[in-house]
Amino acid sequence: MQPTGRYRAQTSFGGGGWPGGTPAPDITALLAVVFVTWAMQFFTTTAAVPALLRLTPAVWGSGYLWELVTYPLVGFGPASPWILLELLIVLWFGQDVRARLGRRGFWILVATAAAAAAVGAIAVQLALEATGGAGTPFPFQIMQGQRMLLAILIAAFATLYGNATILLFFILPMPARWFLWIEIGLAFVAFLSSKDLAGFAGICTAVGVTVLTLPGSSARQRLRRRYLSWRARRIERRLARLARRRGLRVIRRDDGHDDGPVN
Repeated sequence: MQPTGRYRAQTSFGGGGWPGGTPAPDITALLAVVFVTWAMQFFTTTAAVPALLRLTPAVWGSGYLWELVTYPLVGFGPASPWILLELLIVLWFGQDVRARLGRRGFWILVATAAAAAAVGAIAVQLALEATGGAGTPFPFQIMQGQRMLLAILIAAFATLYGNATILLFFILPMPARWFLWIEIGLAFVAFLSSKDLAGFAGICTAVGVTVLTLPGSSARQRLRRRYLSWRARRIERRLARLARRRGLRVIRRDDGHDDGPVN
């Protein structure tokens, strides 16, 4: 994936984005932590550390509540060079999201979306266990570590820069906002192979929370308009009931709105 020239013209980071800029120190530290924790799982003396930090059923079984927020920092996956490509994509999207939100906004977004995703995934897993539904013996695997970071940051990028053009596989141009559906589709494919319904729910929750909490989100604005419309209808119904009970009549202005019940 690669941004086109139009993307640079639209976002105009002044050299702050990636590629072409110096990675922010906190983004660099994030990548280092994820890589180090990923590597630790392959050594007998250190394997227990990432195991304690990943999201597992020990959250409710043993009270390991810290896993709700530590799991995105623990690299996940087999010993494969693929981890380097995943971290590169985290760097690319992370730099641009941080450039728009600032350091504080960036970390608030990551922490909020990751914690909400963990809660949503745990709720689904507990529901599966309570109903005896079929599942995987290893829940949450498709949302661990850099996979959750990718879900959050790609959703944030697609929301903040929806009109940007991305070259998928360096060839196929498409609007950035389409990546919201692409990552949901990829998560669904991962669910089909792993049967990890809780993990899929976690990815969907992370994407939804990211879209709804970012300032200027069109989905957030639509949700607010629907809420205000529902609230206005509710007030009108209450006024109508009040008018009927007290024998009042409602006077409507020329614009169609109610002035309220009068004698």
